[in-house]
Amino acid sequence: MVSIKSFVFPFAAALLVLLAGCTTPAQAPTATLAPISAAEYERHVARLSSDEFEGRKPGTAGERKTVEYLIDEFKKLGLKPGNGSSWVQEVPIVEITAGSDASLRLGSRELIYSRDMVIWTKRLVPEASLADSPLVFVGHGVVAPEFGWNDYAGVDMKGKTAVILINDPGFATNDASLFRGRAMTYYGRWTYKFEEAARQGAAAAIIIHDDKPASYPWDTVQNSWTGPQLDMVAKDGNAGRPAIEGWVTKAEGDALLRASGHSYEALLLKSSQRGFKPIELGQTASGSVRNLIRRASSSNVVAMLPGSRHPDEVIVYMAHWDHLGKTLARTGDNIFNGALDNASGTAGLLTIAKAYVESTPRPERSVVFLAVTLEESGLLGSAYYVANPIFPLAKTVAALNMDAISWGGPTKDVTVVGHGASELEEYLASEAQRQDRIVKPEPTPENGFFFRSDHFNFAKGGVPALYIKLGVDDREKGEEWGRAQLAEFTKNDYHKPSDEFRPGIDVRGGLQDIELMQRIGWRLANERRFPNWYPDSEFRAARDRSLAR
Repeated sequence: MVSIKSFVFPFAAALLVLLAGCTTPAQAPTATLAPISAAEYERHVARLSSDEFEGRKPGTAGERKTVEYLIDEFKKLGLKPGNGSSWVQEVPIVEITAGSDASLRLGSRELIYSRDMVIWTKRLVPEASLADSPLVFVGHGVVAPEFGWNDYAGVDMKGKTAVILINDPGFATNDASLFRGRAMTYYGRWTYKFEEAARQGAAAAIIIHDDKPASYPWDTVQNSWTGPQLDMVAKDGNAGRPAIEGWVTKAEGDALLRASGHSYEALLLKSSQRGFKPIELGQTASGSVRNLIRRASSSNVVAMLPGSRHPDEVIVYMAHWDHLGKTLARTGDNIFNGALDNASGTAGLLTIAKAYVESTPRPERSVVFLAVTLEESGLLGSAYYVANPIFPLAKTVAALNMDAISWGGPTKDVTVVGHGASELEEYLASEAQRQDRIVKPEPTPENGFFFRSDHFNFAKGGVPALYIKLGVDDREKGEEWGRAQLAEFTKNDYHKPSDEFRPGIDVRGGLQDIELMQRIGWRLANERRFPNWYPDSEFRAARDRSLAR
């Protein structure tokens, strides 16, 4: 990884660069950067995460209310529609609801839906089934030539079921020489594992869940992958996907492997060594799942502040507005309000937009405020935008992502997700210094947060993207307390109905981060530079190609 290249400006010089990217004081206009309003931020968070919005699930009444609210607020600010004359970009989707009577047998064990396993099919068919499919343990399910790794080497997966581990080999061994050590690569994400199983021709793909390498407990799987699931519309109806995809608990995965003469822990270590070859388990899988299919569409909301001198060049602020909606599968509170995830980021988007409108003079480059849909369904709204960009990616200077803006008091640090990736970190370091803060890598790079939010799609498109989170070194209560708060939220509130906004929540730390994003974007909007990924980034080549046109 490339370390952050520190560049520190004296206050006066920093202000000049901030305002216009100018090289001399004589070129710099006088500017007033409006403050971030805590009251506005809290108002938006409280409203968007209220029961009225029903958990903001795409394709529901909660989406309609959310989209209307965002458009209304952008209009009040005097912004312009971002998609021609429209405030929205339509995203075609399909809703697939797997029946709760889904069945799965692994070896001799019949698994119970939700308790032991969660399965589905991405194929747009009324029913998908699997009959006596040979089970093959394929380790982490990775094919990565650049790392000299192929977990499918020597096996023909046609008609067979892949049994897969979560995360990367480097995490299992803590070996820095394997992939990126404990820092997750895209190969460690569940999305990749299902995609690769499809490329290998597998009839089914089953991931063994494990809390630690997944970074979330089993009930997150239950909450996230049961009920209606949304996906982008594929021309082939997803016919190339495995017939059945899903998760099983670690206990059931271990039972399967032991029945084959192995164990979860033993195969975890074995498959994390170079030279691993797939293992035929000598057992079969059978199962079925019925689908209820509904075609629909969702909406990205897009507003813009046209630039005064270079309106064709854009800075994108983004946040996903969607969450999980509500469920009938539980008693009591059944609304996933998603206050932190991600009413907080959406509120930050609106709050920054207000500050931009109130700042003078108008930025030289255009500033786009993009509230994307379907993040919780696999980053689909941002994927659709990048595949169908309203503003050319070659003219998109940077994407600044706000997802789950943490609450708490001011911190001495700020966390950058995917540390050491792009030159945007130089801007972050400079502006963090103004707040007497330092930039630190994320404390748990093994959790793969860089691949779990919408900036990732912009990164794949070559656009430098920045995703920050509140630090953990609380100025009043210390680092240990901050880490404990983060762990407590992940365990108790992440993707649960308890993720709610309550009066008295300390938002000062989150407001620090919003201000950082405001100032970084302001600098970018008033200079001529196009920042890039660092040379060792997997996204550098795409950016170089776009800038060369």
